[in-house]
Amino acid sequence: MKKGALYALPLVLLVWASQNRGVSSSGELSILLRLRKFFLRGRHKVENFKLFAGIFIFCVSFYFILFGKQPKSLTAIIGGSLMVLTGILDQEEALHAVGKNLEIFLLLMGLMMVVEIMSETGIFQWAAITVAQKAKGDPTKVLIMLSIVTAICSAFLDNVTTILLIVPMTALLARKLELDPFPFIIVQIFACNIGGTATMIGDPPNLIIASMGKLDFNHFIFNLTPLVIVNMAVLIITAKLLFKKKMVVSRELRASIMDLEPNRSIKNRTLLIQSCCLFGLILIGFLTNMVTNIGLAIISIMGSVLLLSLSKKSPEEIYKKVEWETLFFFGGLFVLVEGVDKLGIISKIGELLVEFTEGDLELTSSVVVVLSAILSPILGSVPYTLSFSKIIASIVPDFVGNTDVLWWALSLGACLGGNMTMVGAPANIVGVSIAGKADVHISFMDFFKYGILVVAESVILSIVYINLRY
Repeated sequence: MKKGALYALPLVLLVWASQNRGVSSSGELSILLRLRKFFLRGRHKVENFKLFAGIFIFCVSFYFILFGKQPKSLTAIIGGSLMVLTGILDQEEALHAVGKNLEIFLLLMGLMMVVEIMSETGIFQWAAITVAQKAKGDPTKVLIMLSIVTAICSAFLDNVTTILLIVPMTALLARKLELDPFPFIIVQIFACNIGGTATMIGDPPNLIIASMGKLDFNHFIFNLTPLVIVNMAVLIITAKLLFKKKMVVSRELRASIMDLEPNRSIKNRTLLIQSCCLFGLILIGFLTNMVTNIGLAIISIMGSVLLLSLSKKSPEEIYKKVEWETLFFFGGLFVLVEGVDKLGIISKIGELLVEFTEGDLELTSSVVVVLSAILSPILGSVPYTLSFSKIIASIVPDFVGNTDVLWWALSLGACLGGNMTMVGAPANIVGVSIAGKADVHISFMDFFKYGILVVAESVILSIVYINLRY
């Protein structure tokens, strides 16, 4: 018997008894009332147990994700499994939490294979040397050039694709300059999330917001790009101040960089041409997918399979280099957040939001920015936006005026707030993982101490921008 039917049984018996004159004595009714009360009390205990268990599982899982020494993917999978074992989610709901985000998994998998094949051509070494020479070996100029390129690419591709391409090149470039790659990589991750905020396709949360808010590509550019430009300028100034002492290169090393011949880095010209052509087609597919209605995941997988066929490389060799740990981490994380969402915690926050702001649109939009910037780095920008966009859609009718500002507030808070922690955005997780492969290990606290400063700047700029413009 289903739980709902079990809890309703005493009520059904009570109604039946009250309608049946032969068995409607006060004693029998009293027994049925007690039985109903007993079942309802049991139901409340079960619901309270699930609530506390869900919060406990979520908090403990995130503690070990952030500070534990064991693989993050293992922690996320165990946490997701406990959400099912405690009855917070059933098997179908857990599988649906993963399945509805399958496009993200396939998109990442395809791009990882493409980037792995491209890296074997020497293209990243060539790009690193070329950028260094354009900047005349000045590490500060290199940092600025990479940041601007990253932000632009992130806006018109997507930030995961951009970070897959930029981080390997950045690590190589820093080593060519005999500098610590950490400042370069961390700033590129920040620039990636900031630049991706400018367009509908730049950051995954914006795709969700576009769908829920019925907004198109031009809406995002017109409303968000001005702030993104200002935010990028502030990021570059902040990076220069923070890492000024680490941006020192001797004249001899600068001279040696200028003497390098980038073309010697190319190992396989035929594969390079094939890779660039296929990657160009993939990018065109991404930019035109709103017209062609071909999903980003399909474009990514088709492009990777075609490139794999042309390269004549062993599929097993390429599959081994896919970041499986990152993909499994995403899977467990989606199940964890689905459990929290089902408990109604996020929807309760939405109700409190409307009560707190008392229908003031400006105040509500500012609170949405701050709230999103705090919760998005903890829950992850994609799961958080999936949940909170439903809240925005439900409270929009309660306001008068340009209610689109609520969607822009959510976008700014979720996308820019993702810079606070390693799990705050898909680009962070992928970027840190790829950096690790290049022997650049970034801990949670290393990321957080710079991320919280960058997010604080972004939140202040966002609130000022929203209140001045809308």
